[in-house]
Amino acid sequence: MSTAITSQSSGPSSGSPEHPPEAALATSAANRAVGVRTLRPAIGLGVLALVSLIVFALNASGQRVDFRFSNDGGAIRLPDVSVPSAPYGWVVTIVLAALAVYAAVQARKLPRWAVIVAGFFFVTGFLVWIVGTAQTPSISITALLAGSVALATPLVFGSLGGLLCERSGVVNIAIEAQLLFGAFSAAVAGTVAGNPWVGLLAAMLGAVLVAAVLALFAIRYRVNQVIVGVVLNVLVSGLTGFLFATVLEPNAASFNAPDRLPHVRIPVLAEIPVVGPVLFDQSVIGYIMYLAVIVVWFALYRTRWGLRTRAVGEHPKAADTLGVSVNALRVRNVLLGGAVAGLGGAFYTLVSVSAFTRDMTAGAGYIALAALIFGRWNPVGALLASLLFGFASNLESILSFLGTPVPSQFLAMLPYVVTILAVAGLVGRSRGPAASGEPYTKE
Repeated sequence: MSTAITSQSSGPSSGSPEHPPEAALATSAANRAVGVRTLRPAIGLGVLALVSLIVFALNASGQRVDFRFSNDGGAIRLPDVSVPSAPYGWVVTIVLAALAVYAAVQARKLPRWAVIVAGFFFVTGFLVWIVGTAQTPSISITALLAGSVALATPLVFGSLGGLLCERSGVVNIAIEAQLLFGAFSAAVAGTVAGNPWVGLLAAMLGAVLVAAVLALFAIRYRVNQVIVGVVLNVLVSGLTGFLFATVLEPNAASFNAPDRLPHVRIPVLAEIPVVGPVLFDQSVIGYIMYLAVIVVWFALYRTRWGLRTRAVGEHPKAADTLGVSVNALRVRNVLLGGAVAGLGGAFYTLVSVSAFTRDMTAGAGYIALAALIFGRWNPVGALLASLLFGFASNLESILSFLGTPVPSQFLAMLPYVVTILAVAGLVGRSRGPAASGEPYTKE
């Protein structure tokens, strides 16, 4: 099998007309499907099982934790679920240990079902353990999930914007700048026009302007893409900070008081326990977020544009051989990614709060970049990774009210620890587009 694959991946397939980008992508997928023997997933699961044993099982509070799945006064009520913390900690440990043994025997990349099972038990085990340490061991799952989605919304847009860039071969470190300038543009334009929809459009245009600068230097002049992104982040932070102090703050009523976008609650559907408030009781940008994930996924994997984008990100020379304008496609994708990221910036000033403040994104662009990597450059993966960050942030706020003795800083660092483990390959190999970050010059 390995000989056959070697013979396919060598030879003229790297750039001849007889081997188009479709063939290059198919060969790459075949190589990944065969895979190599690795114990990294087993090591990662073993570490999680050890953590579960020490923390969830041996150091459980002994209290019963109540999970509430319905809001008070809701039309549909589900019964609360009470879970004993210590026995459930042992259940989680046994399941993770069994999966670690399975991964060691297989010595391959974990199947999706195993990843889902491991993630479910570890997250629920963590919830049972940490809520069990609170003075009031009870938590509303509906409030936890709804708040997580709200906090994850700008991260999802930022990661989608970065995905559109990196899938075509351009590293976008400037997500932070696009979110920040989008928030600034939305606040100013929305206030001046007296219309939040104008602010939403201005946020997209402002982020596109930042993306245009990135495309100019990274693609046209072939400057190091990471350096350009970092410089843009610093530049936009300084520029918006200066304008906020000199223009917006002294004239807040004229330039920094936009109306909020409407909040839309869909009748009947919003009454469904757990998923109703999450999916059908959202701001306009929340619904746009769900639509954006679906559209980007479909376009990337089911359209000709998506095939060309992936080919340019993996093998630009082969795409160029077939007549695809590599740099033109990259420019268009960078601008499109900027527009998507701008929607995330608008969330801050048109949904979250009705004013712009200095550096209000607080590093969300870097978190979105981490979510993109954790999600393995896939729209759905980026959504789930962003939700993880939002989940941890919201859980930190909720537990502070419950009176848990666990330091809030511990909760805040969890998503980053998980991301480091994912990027290091302990929960599966994370591989970006092969040509990402590499400028292309037509020979």
